[in-house]
Amino acid sequence: MIPGMLGPLVAVAVMLFGPYLWAMARQEPLERYGLALRPGRRAIAESLIASTLTLAPLTAAVFVGWPSQDWPRVVPFRVVVSFASAGLVAAVSEEVFFRGWVQTLLARVLSPLLAVLGASVLFALSHLVFRSDPFYLLTFFPGLVMGALRLRHGDIAPSILYHFLGNLWAIWFFPRP
Repeated sequence: MIPGMLGPLVAVAVMLFGPYLWAMARQEPLERYGLALRPGRRAIAESLIASTLTLAPLTAAVFVGWPSQDWPRVVPFRVVVSFASAGLVAAVSEEVFFRGWVQTLLARVLSPLLAVLGASVLFALSHLVFRSDPFYLLTFFPGLVMGALRLRHGDIAPSILYHFLGNLWAIWFFPRP
């Protein structure tokens, strides 16, 4: 195993499997946590629309400030596959945990809106665990969109799709080794 990878690997395992184990231990249906992953066409369409509406302006802003000699990016295919795979793993595990489990638990004691806000705050703060750059607190804003998708559709699949597309965007424009 690559040194320094144990912490993130454990975090992903806990975020991915913890909510499923919680639901099974409590004998609660996975649907209660949005973990059944049964999105409808409308949910997928709304995820794609939300991605377009949020990522298009960000892309335009990045292009305005992008140094011309560095564009277009040329990235080896294996690196693209590696980053995309990591982006998918992060999207699935984080959505299972934050939108499936945390948001659901918060909604039991708070209003749905406050549950979305609370899960989004915790989601943003979680990005500081392995990288102490305050820039990562900006993940609060896509967290709101993902929380709204979860709330609207009762399933985390739309938020996973939105999260994955956002990760692909972030990996393309701001790759991290």
